[in-house]
Amino acid sequence: MSAPRLNRRLTLESPGRVSDGAGGFVETWTPLGVVWAELTARTGRALQVAAAPVSMVPYQIVVRGAPSGHPERPVPEQRFRDGGRVFHIRSVAERDPEGRHLVCMADEEVVA
Repeated sequence: MSAPRLNRRLTLESPGRVSDGAGGFVETWTPLGVVWAELTARTGRALQVAAAPVSMVPYQIVVRGAPSGHPERPVPEQRFRDGGRVFHIRSVAERDPEGRHLVCMADEEVVA
């Protein structure tokens, strides 16, 4: 297995909730830090959501490893941001036995 090419600067974000003042909440995203990553697109698919076509593109995102529970380790439900692009993390696993790199499976939604 060759070393990944960590050439994309992504911001790791975590979801949060803020009261909307009317008994509900608004979802917010808090930046946790910047990571360098390798992005590889997988096979996408088209969906129809609320009468608007949306394409879901899965990505394999490789980042440097961090132990479980460490704040720099991505977890499902967090997301990566690259400018206006957003990648929702579905799963995280070690890429190699030593845990030097992590593989994050993520989805990017693109509204047509």
